[in-house]
Amino acid sequence: MGQSTKSKILISVAMAGLTLAGCASTTEPASTSTSTGRAATATTSSTAQYLVQNVGDRVFFQTDQSNLDGSARATLRSQAQWLSQNSSVNLIIEGHADERGTREYNLALGARRANAVRDFLISEGVNGSRLQTISYGKERPVSLCSEEACWSKNRRSVASIR
Repeated sequence: MGQSTKSKILISVAMAGLTLAGCASTTEPASTSTSTGRAATATTSSTAQYLVQNVGDRVFFQTDQSNLDGSARATLRSQAQWLSQNSSVNLIIEGHADERGTREYNLALGARRANAVRDFLISEGVNGSRLQTISYGKERPVSLCSEEACWSKNRRSVASIR
């Protein structure tokens, strides 16, 4: 191979490398600068991810109960505060039950649980028109099993952004 051909091949390879390097992208999160000089990431406080990770999206219940215990009320107070800061957000409140009992019984129990959460949020100042309830009864378990430790995970109410 002549010197001229080797030079052409070398230049072609270098050009291809530069072309590919120009196509590289970064995976840094999008950010904007605020008036305080701090950077705000793309994950804002009005996202579902923020609700789940920082506020809490679920509360749990005892067997055959729709009463809210202290832990549930604390989580719901956080949700109410978050909703007051994010007035454009509306929630769907799902009521769930464990696998024991009939389908009809568990649908009714899930409805009572979702309504208990809705009523508490309203008592904390959230406008009821921002809240929708639905019962799934035992139809959407988090865990499939036949023991108390697992059943307790399925006796829940979950809030999601609609």
